[in-house]
Amino acid sequence: MAFWIELLISGVVAGLIIGLSALSITLVFGIARFPNAATGDTMTVGAYGALLGHRATNSLLVGGLTGAAAGALVGFLGYWFIFKKLAQRSNVALLVASIGLAFVLRAILGVSFGHSQQVFQLPLVRPWRIGGVPVHPNDLVLAAACAMILAIVFAILHLTPVGRRMRAVADDPALARVSGISPSGVMTVLWLLAGAVSASAGIVAGIKTVVSPEMGWDLLLPAFAAAIVGGIGSPVGAVVAGLLIGVVQELATPFVGFTYKIALSFLMMLVVLLVRPRGLFGKLEGAR
Repeated sequence: MAFWIELLISGVVAGLIIGLSALSITLVFGIARFPNAATGDTMTVGAYGALLGHRATNSLLVGGLTGAAAGALVGFLGYWFIFKKLAQRSNVALLVASIGLAFVLRAILGVSFGHSQQVFQLPLVRPWRIGGVPVHPNDLVLAAACAMILAIVFAILHLTPVGRRMRAVADDPALARVSGISPSGVMTVLWLLAGAVSASAGIVAGIKTVVSPEMGWDLLLPAFAAAIVGGIGSPVGAVVAGLLIGVVQELATPFVGFTYKIALSFLMMLVVLLVRPRGLFGKLEGAR
């Protein structure tokens, strides 16, 4: 029983990472109306930014803030120099542009840091034993950090004027524009927020595992699956689906192995799309 509880805790942390990255994808899709394939590599930028900040200051908090700022900067620059100029093009053009941005980011990171795996040099901590179950304190800290980030994002979306403007644009872009909402301002905040959120997911993943230029690509596929399972455009759905996928993948590891557990996210996506095509929290939309 202790073994399964340990897997469950690991699955919750993995699910929070997937949920954060899926939330970034959902935010962009809900407002910019295209799937951002550069999300995974923005996660990697955040992980490397945090790694550099941590090594320079020996503070994980400063490293995390540095990584989040790096991700926000990538989102901002990507919007102003690429996606804003392609705003009148088709969604396919924007998707292809985001794939190109992802390759550029990965190449820059590979040239700058090499392709060897790097780790955060953290002090060794003895696992706690709670009721006979070994619980690693770092997992609890990472889960709490993810929960805090999610709380901040949802507070921005629901408790601030800019969040209300973002939700208005997501619900009806034409009506929001007629109401006097500046699309440029909303999009700038969107990309800063999406970049910081995806970078935060990469930071947590890097602390829990290793940092390499390819790590974001490996995490991108489950993130897309979670965004679809939760319902494209639903932030709550993205987080819930991310948690669900993370827990299922970890609990299935003894049966399918570490290499093949990622396939379960796509199996879940297939089942949900067959039963409920709009996703768990998606809304029916009429033709416009």
